[in-house]
Amino acid sequence: MSYFYKIETSVSTSTPPRVGKAGAILCRPLPIERAVARQTTGTVRADLLGVSPFRTSLAVGILATGLLGGLRGFAQQAFPDAQLPMLELQVRLDRAGFSPGEIDARSGPNTDRAWTAFAASRGLPPTTADVASKLEAIRAGDRAEALINYTLTDADVAGPFGPAVPTDLMKQSELPALLFTSAAEALGEKFHCTPELLTALNPGSRFRAGDSLRVPNLAPLASAPPSATTVIVSRSGSTLTVKDETGDVIFHAPVTSGSDHDPLPIGRWTVTAITRNPVFNYNPDLFWDANPSHAKAKIPAGPNNPVGVVWIDLSKEHYGIHGTPEPGRIGHSSSHGCVRLTNWDATRLAAMVQKGTTVIFEP
Repeated sequence: MSYFYKIETSVSTSTPPRVGKAGAILCRPLPIERAVARQTTGTVRADLLGVSPFRTSLAVGILATGLLGGLRGFAQQAFPDAQLPMLELQVRLDRAGFSPGEIDARSGPNTDRAWTAFAASRGLPPTTADVASKLEAIRAGDRAEALINYTLTDADVAGPFGPAVPTDLMKQSELPALLFTSAAEALGEKFHCTPELLTALNPGSRFRAGDSLRVPNLAPLASAPPSATTVIVSRSGSTLTVKDETGDVIFHAPVTSGSDHDPLPIGRWTVTAITRNPVFNYNPDLFWDANPSHAKAKIPAGPNNPVGVVWIDLSKEHYGIHGTPEPGRIGHSSSHGCVRLTNWDATRLAAMVQKGTTVIFEP
């Protein structure tokens, strides 16, 4: 599921740094994303509009016999050799903190933007065209394998999992939680990749406890992540860049931000609160394109909640930065004014910011 949002918020002024406590947040969504629930809970009032969200199904195959660099030794029967370098590049960019969005082993604008930002931070030529040259440069600072073996645990496959999430918000409100629908979906979120890629990397796996999988070798989250001084969102670039007090880039990610109908509010704002695992109260009266048959309803929290697993509230009334239940759409579509990231990127950002962090929206 996925939604683009416009948020109307009132937040407690006593909210402590890092873990915001939301008052009332009214969020207008259009469809677009997925999520992994984080357990610091908050309740958010969101007045959502469901517009037929769609999930993308990207089937990729992987054939690896003798691979390059960090993919050496990986031998599966499924996916063209030509895509292996791009897979490695996406994994290494993610490890370096320059997110390509959802890892899918396909070239695209999110990966291009991540490389450009990475190159600029390292003083490298941003126009390097061939993937081999990019891999040579990025491996210089990271020699770890791009893929590793991972044994599924009971917790990985225990769920709970739910039925397919309906696109209609009124029907969503009837569910006890907006859960992942399968272990493959949950694992795709865990490893920042499409479920289809995991399936292609591990042909024959039924994703059961004890199965050994080949998965992206993601960098572990720091126990004490660096603190953000400034968060910059570029409307034209569809990117979010985080800088520390010295001006160095400490995180970069693709975003979806605004639309012609609900443009990104250009200006300088601040973080006022952070809410994890939000719950939304849907009020169709607040939406210009709401289904006239809808009534007010509570949209439960969970991995497929419309705004994902985290909401970062801003001093600009009705606006925030949040996750999404459908990561494959980030950077490729429009929103109702707010800024959307993949859930894992939103979670990483939430750990870096606190109440008072500066957020700049640029053209």
